[in-house]
Amino acid sequence: MTYDPASANPLVGNPLETRTDMSRALLALFDPLLACFSNGNARVRLNGAAAHFDRAAADLEGFARPLWGLAPLGAGNGDFAHWHRFAEGLANGTDPAHPEYWGTVNGRDQRMVELAALGFALALVPEKIWEPLDARARGNVVAYLKHVRQFDYADNNWKFFRIFVDIALDRLGADFDRSLTRQYLEELEGFYIGDGWYRDGNVRRIDHYIPFAMHFYGLIYSKLVDDDYAKRYRERAVLFARDFRHWFAADGATIPFGRSLTYRFACAGFWSALAFADVEALPWGEVKHLCLQHLRWWKDKPIADRDGVLSIGFGYPNLLMSESYNSAGSPYWAFKAFLPLAIAEDHPFWTAKEKVPQQAPDIVSQHHPGMVIMRAGGDVVALSSGQENLQMRCGTEKYAKFAYSARYGFSVEADERAFALAAFDSALAFSDDGLHYRVRETNEEAKIAGEVLFAKWSSFADVDVETWLVPAAPWHIRLHRIRTSRPLWIAEGGFAIGRRDFELDALSASGGIAYAVGEADFTGILDLGSSVKRSGIVQKAMPNTNVIVAKTLVPQLRGQIPAGETILVTAVLALDDPAALSCAWTTPPKAPEIAALEALVREKGVTVSAIEAPGQMP
Repeated sequence: MTYDPASANPLVGNPLETRTDMSRALLALFDPLLACFSNGNARVRLNGAAAHFDRAAADLEGFARPLWGLAPLGAGNGDFAHWHRFAEGLANGTDPAHPEYWGTVNGRDQRMVELAALGFALALVPEKIWEPLDARARGNVVAYLKHVRQFDYADNNWKFFRIFVDIALDRLGADFDRSLTRQYLEELEGFYIGDGWYRDGNVRRIDHYIPFAMHFYGLIYSKLVDDDYAKRYRERAVLFARDFRHWFAADGATIPFGRSLTYRFACAGFWSALAFADVEALPWGEVKHLCLQHLRWWKDKPIADRDGVLSIGFGYPNLLMSESYNSAGSPYWAFKAFLPLAIAEDHPFWTAKEKVPQQAPDIVSQHHPGMVIMRAGGDVVALSSGQENLQMRCGTEKYAKFAYSARYGFSVEADERAFALAAFDSALAFSDDGLHYRVRETNEEAKIAGEVLFAKWSSFADVDVETWLVPAAPWHIRLHRIRTSRPLWIAEGGFAIGRRDFELDALSASGGIAYAVGEADFTGILDLGSSVKRSGIVQKAMPNTNVIVAKTLVPQLRGQIPAGETILVTAVLALDDPAALSCAWTTPPKAPEIAALEALVREKGVTVSAIEAPGQMP
């Protein structure tokens, strides 16, 4: 029998319904790492791939990140037979005389990130990794933590990392400058923008770092420290929960959006942190369901290598969509989802019966991230305008597409010189030579007016585009007004669906229409009356470009536009039902009037909060 990638997924066969199930899942995910511990237990090296930081820091990452789940397991009196490894590793990693020393920090450093997990573990389970140490080892640990905290941390969620180190130092009785703790708590307040939403720094992006970092750390802080900040963090989490629940589909999938998606089920970390902090932001049965249903979504995905070690990637192993800071140990931030293991069996999170959240409205506007969330069959789609990321690899695809889907994900491009072969799902691309291309990267202006999004952007310096995104669930409409000084080739894509082997999918393309019918899905794109003619094609996208499935089909409309003004009007549909071809596809929405959209944005438009941060230099 050939290798079945799902069979190596440590979550396969686990119902993930109870506290015992969650404990079993954690240990099944951790056990494959045991063979990768160094002789002195301070380093965990999983493969030969590299991140931008040094190997010692990557090995520390492999050692520390599992503690986000193991420390809660220990705090909840769960059985774990390898605490001695972490105690020994902590001692050796902080000992400058030991061959496995983690290295001295002399500036902003990846070690700052990983020491947050150690600070968390030292505060939560000191009896496991601190009390077994002798006086010399304890002195080394404290000295290492105190040395690191004197340096400036990145101006984003990293500021919580020093705070977690400080909480540990305080619990261990160390003497240190507490004014630095207060400084970072105050600076983190500058990222809060209201209604439970943060930015992850003063940048034009609002992504999963808000739930699995800003709120996650804030809720842990609120459990470990009793002060005014703790109260604020709890109140904000309640507000945020009301919006974030809309990012999840009924099957547990969440909308893949932004960077660091290799952290996978860390996306459930927010719901887990609510349980840890005793914050009933939604009824406990709903919080429990959102958390566990998301974990269950991952059970049949090929997310691990043959030995059970989590791979870099999202729905499958994929270095193409990774970040420069993803080492082989990076995926283990997913262990943030296991925070409820710290709470007792009689906690209402565990005793409550799972409850599916009340049916959400078909369309929900969220002006802080610049999204209009809509339900489409079993899918959740976020129409999006107002975000950008010019720093990350494939940042354009991760932030600046027109739509993001929980079921269909998004694609990153494999070759910037392949205009004819690119996926362009949920994007509009321009080319002046038929080879190279440009898509939306940034927005000059972004507004939301009720359920309509508007953005003004440029593909080339002499090409201005205005885009309106209009939900018409299960469809959505894109209207583009383009002004260019020269003729250009254009391509616009719908959603990507999985492509079967042996050409079993049904493809159709003609003037102004393209669709594909797969095993379980339908995807189509339709011209609603543009000022130029476009031809439909179904693109067999390059493999390993989509974040959820490795082979995809993308319906596209392609053509040419002349110098001057062009109007494009596009309708897009994707549903988890092949029968959509004879149902929803036969009743497309009507094209909106551009004058009516302009009036709506002029009279009711509100600037998207994400874009109000200072722009980034490319």
